[in-house]
Amino acid sequence: MAEADVARAKQLEMVQQAIEQRRRDVEGRVVVVTGGARGLGGAMAEGFLQAGAKVVAADKTWAGADQLRDQLKSSGRGMAVEMDVTNDAQLDSAYDSVIEQFGTADVLVNNAALVSETLFAPLGHVKTLDTKDSDWEAMFGVNVFGTVKVIRRFIRPMLEKKRGSIINVVSSGVLPVSIGGGWYGLRPGTVEMPYQATKAAVMALTFYLGEEVFREGVAVNAIMPGHTRASWFDATARAYQEKGQVYFMRPVVPEHMLPIVLFLATQDGQGVNGRLYNVPEWNFDHGYGKYAAWHDHSFPPDIEERYRKVEAAMPEYGRSGVQQIPFDAGRVLFGAAMAKLAAEKDSAR
Repeated sequence: MAEADVARAKQLEMVQQAIEQRRRDVEGRVVVVTGGARGLGGAMAEGFLQAGAKVVAADKTWAGADQLRDQLKSSGRGMAVEMDVTNDAQLDSAYDSVIEQFGTADVLVNNAALVSETLFAPLGHVKTLDTKDSDWEAMFGVNVFGTVKVIRRFIRPMLEKKRGSIINVVSSGVLPVSIGGGWYGLRPGTVEMPYQATKAAVMALTFYLGEEVFREGVAVNAIMPGHTRASWFDATARAYQEKGQVYFMRPVVPEHMLPIVLFLATQDGQGVNGRLYNVPEWNFDHGYGKYAAWHDHSFPPDIEERYRKVEAAMPEYGRSGVQQIPFDAGRVLFGAAMAKLAAEKDSAR
């Protein structure tokens, strides 16, 4: 069996392990996933469906997502809903449809978002002072105000029943770190404004809302995915490729999110609440593999070749106590690999 096939088989094994571990507590619960037609959201919607939940996958558009739409419909316990999180009328209609179909909502995953690579497609990185007011308004409209709008609606049945779970998807780019003195950004060199500002707002929302509603039985938590092959990823990778560059290091598959979202879906106000988790770290600590175990090896040949070359040129690095290369070290190693490949290309001329 090829190395990529072995890796994929192990990933599917871990996914199934997580599903079976949580099935008893997830089965029959109504789970709403925004941005649920593709990418991270699609993987989460499919995972919840496999675990026996009643799944509402809501997205602004279902173009190109017919397979998941059909899967939801044929299951007899799924809905594919067109819903723009910035549109009050669509939100009201979607909420009414969910209540009419399933009578309640038990879990809400706020995954819908604009990212830098979609707002500034395809390369995705614009320096802060080069952004426009309209960029900030658009991104805050979806990522912050849209999240609040969705919560205001779908939390209602949770408050009535005094049980529910809200899971907000943020980013590790919001994290400050310290080694004893002042705090500094984990990775500000990635050039991601206004995206990271919106995710910092959702992180703060998680903590404050979690405090406000836990006595009403509702848990509010946030998760930070790894560097993931989302629905927009391949277009961005190819745009970098056309410039003779590589879009950072190999990403992980969207399914790496499933173990933790299945766990958090089982929580309520008396359980895990008001917490922020780094998904790869949580996976490692709970027996769901190191970061590299979730690497995506299914790229088209042209993109896969680039990642293989970078990995072959990468200096070796390893230490105890961590499940993946620390970000600053990763940037240095990636830079060294790219410099080595460039030197080899020059010498071959």
